[in-house]
Amino acid sequence: MRQVLHALPWPVPAVLVWLCAWGVFYAAQGLDAAFSVALALASSLGVFMSIWGATWWRKGFIACGFPVSMVLTLPVAGLAQLPAWAWLIPLLLLLLLYPISTWRDAPLFPTPHNALAELQAIAPLPAGAQVLDAGCGLGHGLQALRMAYPQARLHGVEWSWPLRWGSALRCPWAHVRRGNMWQIDWSPYQLVYVFQRPESMQRAALKAAKELKPGAWLVSLEFEAIDLKSSAQIRASGGKILWLYQAPLKLKNSGDR
Repeated sequence: MRQVLHALPWPVPAVLVWLCAWGVFYAAQGLDAAFSVALALASSLGVFMSIWGATWWRKGFIACGFPVSMVLTLPVAGLAQLPAWAWLIPLLLLLLLYPISTWRDAPLFPTPHNALAELQAIAPLPAGAQVLDAGCGLGHGLQALRMAYPQARLHGVEWSWPLRWGSALRCPWAHVRRGNMWQIDWSPYQLVYVFQRPESMQRAALKAAKELKPGAWLVSLEFEAIDLKSSAQIRASGGKILWLYQAPLKLKNSGDR
């Protein structure tokens, strides 16, 4: 489904998700489900499929399309009996998927399948090494890390519990837990992988410099930690750059920038 939505021009993916949500709504009502249950099921589909939106506004557009269209059709469909609290359901579902505390971090950026294929050649790890995907989303990074380090012990941390649940389901061989990537200790890991955004890379650099043990690696896909001196760079699949930093990490001074 992800490949299909990404291949279609915008806003076709959003329209398809809205149509599917309406299909779920009418199917649930056809099975004599309560109106609030049908609304929750259809809204859940829209919110879940919003993870494939490339930007925050597209995610919101996909997630909110069904409830907004429901409001517009109330007079026509004779659905005015819907209680006011029922409109909180889509909002609560959206907040579960994208908690407010994570809005400063990267949205869901799936790691391309082969993006980390050459990582082990530059940053070799022993069998059983502890590897962390900080902010693992739906597990795309964990799957790419498994290809690079098949004998490593993979861990993922994700604050959104629906995404954490989806990641654990897709990656049963990894230890995935719900938590704040900025609050957990990075020192037990021989490699920490992040796919953040430029605004949060300074925070990642400071945390890695403070907590990673000598010899451990911080690996960032696409975005450079400009406060650190990189140990290596790899041109990954799709043209993205892998930035590698090996501890002890050295912070650049103001004259080096």
